[in-house]
Amino acid sequence: MAKKATKIEEVVEIKTVKTDLPKEIFEVPMNSDLVHQVIVSQMGNRRTVVAHAKGRAEVSGGGIKPWKQKGTGRARSGSNTSSIWVGGGVSHGPTKDRNFKRILPKNIKRKALFAALSDKAREGLLVITETLSLKEAKTKEARSLLKNIGIRESCLVVLPKLDKNVILAMRNLPKISTIQAKDLNCLDVVSSKYLLTDKEGISEIKKTFLD
Repeated sequence: MAKKATKIEEVVEIKTVKTDLPKEIFEVPMNSDLVHQVIVSQMGNRRTVVAHAKGRAEVSGGGIKPWKQKGTGRARSGSNTSSIWVGGGVSHGPTKDRNFKRILPKNIKRKALFAALSDKAREGLLVITETLSLKEAKTKEARSLLKNIGIRESCLVVLPKLDKNVILAMRNLPKISTIQAKDLNCLDVVSSKYLLTDKEGISEIKKTFLD
């Protein structure tokens, strides 16, 4: 009887390190109201308006009075596009013209980001490695890397620069997302439990938001 083949998963060893974090970014007191304001703004800016109900000017029909005003014994009616008719337009329905965008000053968004990053550092949810790279764009390597570090929940991987191998390897893992350090924002930081980056990523964050 033939034996079943067993999967051999390659172990990707990446050790975490301790490094000095800039106080201006990672030692900021939490401001829940400010973070909430920025998150709501970013969610609105990313929102795609899909719901749209046709009004009486958009539905087909109309153009002629259904029946004469008097003498038929029926209620008066001026158009079959009325909202009380079947197939008529919707009164005060949602339209795709709605705008949920909110503009906030850059310094407000930056303060909220620093508060979110500081909270991750205080809670021990900021994981820093010496380097963060993969030899091949394989999901099993990415899974092994995260398992070796001890990350088993949602995680935002912050890359110092564009790394296709890491991005392609991570994209098939549930609750794992990647972002470049220069594009870091409050909403993405708060949306994941862990924040994973390397020494170069910390330097890039400092360079982008402080220098």
